[in-house]
Amino acid sequence: MGRQFDALLANNTWSLCPRPSHTHVVRNKWVYKLKRHPDGSIDRYKARLVAKGFEQVPGIDYFDTFSPVVKPTTIRLILSLAVSFNWNIRQLDVSNAFLHGILDEVVYMEQPKGYEDHTFPDHVCYLHKSIYGLKKALRAWFTRLSQQLIDFGFSESKMDYSLFTYNSDTLRVFVLVYVDDIIITGSDSQAVRYFIDQLQNVFSIKDLGELSFFLGVEAIRNPAGLHLRQTKYITDLLNSTYMLGARPLRCPSSSGSKLSSTAGELLENPTEYRRVVGALQYCTITRPYISYSVNQLC
Repeated sequence: MGRQFDALLANNTWSLCPRPSHTHVVRNKWVYKLKRHPDGSIDRYKARLVAKGFEQVPGIDYFDTFSPVVKPTTIRLILSLAVSFNWNIRQLDVSNAFLHGILDEVVYMEQPKGYEDHTFPDHVCYLHKSIYGLKKALRAWFTRLSQQLIDFGFSESKMDYSLFTYNSDTLRVFVLVYVDDIIITGSDSQAVRYFIDQLQNVFSIKDLGELSFFLGVEAIRNPAGLHLRQTKYITDLLNSTYMLGARPLRCPSSSGSKLSSTAGELLENPTEYRRVVGALQYCTITRPYISYSVNQLC
């Protein structure tokens, strides 16, 4: 918690000011999470300050919120190119990514619990940068990162806005962005290293080395190619849905069945359904043959 709070201050995320009387103030909370290795062992303990964005008012605290994430087909395509040309594939992790996003709207937040300023206990935080939980946090971060990549000479793909390419007569570099996880590969390993250094000069980025674990996908490189597997991710999904012992089928759905949004009774709480279907979308990265069935469920 202390490291997270220090990072917020170092990033000039907010400045304290008297509580405004003309607008409401967003509350916050601390969220704790265990980051794990692909084998399930604990990597590190994380504490994150999260704003209660559900208290924000549309048109006042925020406007546009949508931000793209890279498509599974794009991931497979770029990885296939890298393997075909025997390029190195580097993986980057951005520390406190959302804190780099710059807010356009005026947003006030309560002081973090346990870290209130004793000199000004009644003051609130006037946010300059985005923070986890805010409606616009993801969009603000992506806007900042994409603009920085464009300044470095990259072009944003029109087919997938999370894919950035650098092309010259002798050099090809590709950057895939999924929130705070970044994959970078290219025809020249020294040029890739140069671009990583440039990013590290602007953002707090950790170079994780060769691609090994991305979006729940474990990547294993050998002379024969690149093997992708989601053993832990799918096992955890089956466990959470009590389907671990279910009988497998050759075809995940009947081609003649017709699903309708008006047939049957509505679920009292659709949250679980949405969670499972959303998790299945990640499975299509290594199992594209279930894409049709997952699309029907979506």
